[in-house]
Amino acid sequence: MDNINNLIRKNIRSLTPYSSARDEYTSNQGIFLDANENPFGNLNRYPDPYQWRLKQILSSQKKVTVKNILIGNGSDEIIDLVQRVFCEPNEDKIIICPPTYGMYEVYANINNVEIISIPLTVDFQLDTKAILAQNAKILYLCSPNNPTGNALENLEYIIENFNGIVFLDEAYIDFSESPSLVSKINQDPNLIVSQTFSKARGLAAVRVGIAYANEAIITVMNKVKPPYNVSLLNQEAAVLALADEANFKSNVALIKVEREKLKNALLELDFVVKIYPSEANFLLVEMQNATEIYSILIEQQIITRNRSSVVENTIRITIGTPRENQQLMYALQLLES
Repeated sequence: MDNINNLIRKNIRSLTPYSSARDEYTSNQGIFLDANENPFGNLNRYPDPYQWRLKQILSSQKKVTVKNILIGNGSDEIIDLVQRVFCEPNEDKIIICPPTYGMYEVYANINNVEIISIPLTVDFQLDTKAILAQNAKILYLCSPNNPTGNALENLEYIIENFNGIVFLDEAYIDFSESPSLVSKINQDPNLIVSQTFSKARGLAAVRVGIAYANEAIITVMNKVKPPYNVSLLNQEAAVLALADEANFKSNVALIKVEREKLKNALLELDFVVKIYPSEANFLLVEMQNATEIYSILIEQQIITRNRSSVVENTIRITIGTPRENQQLMYALQLLES
């Protein structure tokens, strides 16, 4: 593939990033008269713009350096940052493989970047030959995939042979039996692995996403990201979550058990046609009259996601607590009586 520097937009290569007050003085001790902050209060100071404490913990857990880590205000900010670093508007292209997470396409439309759509195969796997035949700056992949739930195959082969940036979204990796590819970021200089605190860590309200990549990519992404993009409260919540490993592992294990129980219970229903294999915290379920069933559940204040527009006659069901899953099944069983 091309040298990474050649993939970066010309104006970004020469960009002088904004230098915040906390870039110039990084200690938390002193009399701070540099950033026009209010001198009164408990939350009156700007947060660490580079989230060093959080990065140091992630560095230890993931066996990468802090220079391989970027923290975003949610994973969506990272999706956008990557396009703004690498894609010239009205000129460059990205590849998406639907059905997949919709924000890849949304940000391409916002950034005026052309989309090449290469649908997944009938078993929701990558069309490797078609992908590698294209000339694009970024390939967006989600594994385990949303909304289908399955892990994608041939990822390493595609990463090694794609002549551009491969953005691998691992939002659901903690629920999967497949290994994360964070360990490959220095071996494959075109790889960016995205993870999140929103799913397995249970911090969707906090909006903290992570990008893992080689130092050259992280350095240029830091040039583009907004200053102070992750609040102090959100950084602290993420640090606390990483300290509670026992609860994290327990919750993930319970969700995986409930995923299997819910799948087996759903298969007992006459109107359930198929349940697609899932390595995420949800099930994609094909049903007869899926849209009607979705609406009936809404009336009972049970909210699922109608995915019939992307996979015909399907509802995506997030795995809830044992009680929530029982209530869902009770409502669905009543439809058969």
